[in-house]
Amino acid sequence: MSSLWPLPDDPIVAEVSSAARRLDLGRRYRELDRRPEFPYPEFKALGAAGLLGLSLPAEVGGRHLPLHRVAVALFRLGYLGGTAFAKLALQPEFASVLAEHGSPALVDAWFRPLVRGERLVGNQITEPGAGSDVGAIALEARRSGDEYVLNGTKSEVAFAEDAGAALVYGRVPGVAPGGGITAFLVEQDRPGVRRVAGGGDLGERWQRRGRVEYEDVRVTASARIGEEGSAFRYVRGELARERGLLAAIYLGVARASWDETVAYVGERAAFGRPLSDQPSVAIPLVDDGAALESAWLFCGQALDRLGTDDPADAAARTAMAKAMAVDAALRTIDHAIQFHGGRGYSQALPHEQRWRDVRSGRIAHGPSEVLRGIAARRIWSRRAATGNP
Repeated sequence: MSSLWPLPDDPIVAEVSSAARRLDLGRRYRELDRRPEFPYPEFKALGAAGLLGLSLPAEVGGRHLPLHRVAVALFRLGYLGGTAFAKLALQPEFASVLAEHGSPALVDAWFRPLVRGERLVGNQITEPGAGSDVGAIALEARRSGDEYVLNGTKSEVAFAEDAGAALVYGRVPGVAPGGGITAFLVEQDRPGVRRVAGGGDLGERWQRRGRVEYEDVRVTASARIGEEGSAFRYVRGELARERGLLAAIYLGVARASWDETVAYVGERAAFGRPLSDQPSVAIPLVDDGAALESAWLFCGQALDRLGTDDPADAAARTAMAKAMAVDAALRTIDHAIQFHGGRGYSQALPHEQRWRDVRSGRIAHGPSEVLRGIAARRIWSRRAATGNP
């Protein structure tokens, strides 16, 4: 993967930039923070522009781009439109379990329209008693003839108020010791589904997270995704890819703040000298630039490992890529706030919103502590097997 210092001369960069200008994504990003709503017009426009499902096979409507080019596109979307539109572009990948293991009928009804930006499919894994520990999922999916009956609650649900359907992960009793985790495609207007708005979030407010309760919700066996008890295995591969691509988004958002701050401190004077002449300002920005580029290069190496014959190594690397990118991004944006002074702390500039939005990266799609644990297990398992780190 080529360095983004400067941005690569890749046609995907011009393609993303053109769409961002046409849709005025920078302005909309700021607007969505002040008036949270799901951006349906932009979602559909991104689908029409071929910017949803960039890594997915053409057979399901994607563009099947190499992951390093997808990362470049997401970086650029993050740079121009914050986390909102970059994560929207990644939404089909978040639901790729449906494309890979769902029936042709479900793919036609829900996944292809998702890639076109016409229907929104969410993910519902987290529960009040099950976050990072997917094995603790308690929502019950009990077989009843040709149907399953769902009972339980999903919490911290993105698009709780807006998704037309969701991938719901539940436990089928008797499939494995303690029950098997199984995924279902559940339309959110079915009888027994109750959607409860959340109380508002620190950032990424456009996702309108909330709670979804299931009380004797019946779905047909055809709504099951893949085999009973296999959902955790399905989602592990998806998560490894997601984490590497999320890293690119966070780095793109932080690069925007870094560029804006570098320009500002070169123009703003204090005590008779430009801020850029003050070591206390210049040196942290140099360190931030190095950290962002280092994280970008590591992200590229991690993505290159996906699809090799060592999935455990790839998963450990993309886990660390995400943790490393979030840390570098938050530090960079924090310096942007600091060096812009009072205006940096205000809503007059986008840095505070970017910081709040990127802060979710330390929690969502695997907390940083868990991701470092994945990498640690890989180090010591390799050492035990080979005698070398």
